[in-house]
Amino acid sequence: MSEAEQTPTRPESTTMEAAEESTRDVAIIASAMSVLLAWHQFFVRGDKERGLFVGLWPPTILAFASYFNQKRMEERLESIGASSIVKSLDQMLNR
Repeated sequence: MSEAEQTPTRPESTTMEAAEESTRDVAIIASAMSVLLAWHQFFVRGDKERGLFVGLWPPTILAFASYFNQKRMEERLESIGASSIVKSLDQMLNR
């Protein structure tokens, strides 16, 4: 791909990418913090039930982040339109 094809054509593309990265960062940080909190509850405080409960939070947090990222991708694809996608595929396949 040429450099012009890789460069975002709209300013909101860079904004969207930055928002997705920050969402992923927040989800990863929240998941890591809940793992640490679960370990603290389980091993330090000895509250095994609460430690297990808090230990179930990271997959839930990451699942929500994944869902919201998929919804954003779906909206972006809908805004591009099917004809643009077909044209892009044709260009990639050199038709």
